[in-house]
Amino acid sequence: MNGSFTSPADGDPCACDTLILGIGNVLWADEGFGVRAVEALNARYIFPADVRVLDGGTQGMFLLPWIRSARRLLIFDAVDFGRSPASLELIRDDDVPRYMGVKKMSMHQTGFQEVLSMATLAGDLPASIALIGVQPVLLDDYGGSLTPSVRACIRPALRIALDVLGEWGIPAHARADAVTQPQLVGPAALDMEDYEQGRPTSVADAGGSR
Repeated sequence: MNGSFTSPADGDPCACDTLILGIGNVLWADEGFGVRAVEALNARYIFPADVRVLDGGTQGMFLLPWIRSARRLLIFDAVDFGRSPASLELIRDDDVPRYMGVKKMSMHQTGFQEVLSMATLAGDLPASIALIGVQPVLLDDYGGSLTPSVRACIRPALRIALDVLGEWGIPAHARADAVTQPQLVGPAALDMEDYEQGRPTSVADAGGSR
């Protein structure tokens, strides 16, 4: 994913008060939960100008400037909590790096744990962090979309996110109209519906790796 922005914040491209971040790899089934959740949030709600909604994909260390610039950080991701499949968990503050570092499911989690460690060493870790994670059902399915039970977790995950943002004093206003495809967080070809219709048949076909 390319890390497209959806908020109108000006000036420093990395500067924001609150960063809402979806991470994961949409090419590997439920690992794409974080990206799909942030897409859904952006499609339904408008936030203040100092809030950025970001598809972080699998960018790892390239996310460091945004993490260091944010005062608050809300993350969506698929995480192996050791819970029942398709269950949601809300993790806060100092516990977030610990959960991102255990039972790593892919390279993006290793990379993001390093991002949090680097921000901590620099003294720039956001003051408030919340992780909304789903226990994946299926990961080893290249080209697969979210499993039905994990897809069904997106709406409750958004409700949790709105509660967290409300605690932080951040309003979310429902959009009058749905976001059109060109305004989606990621490239149009990776819109969930288009992606499912054009599923690659092998790693070689898409030139991708996990």
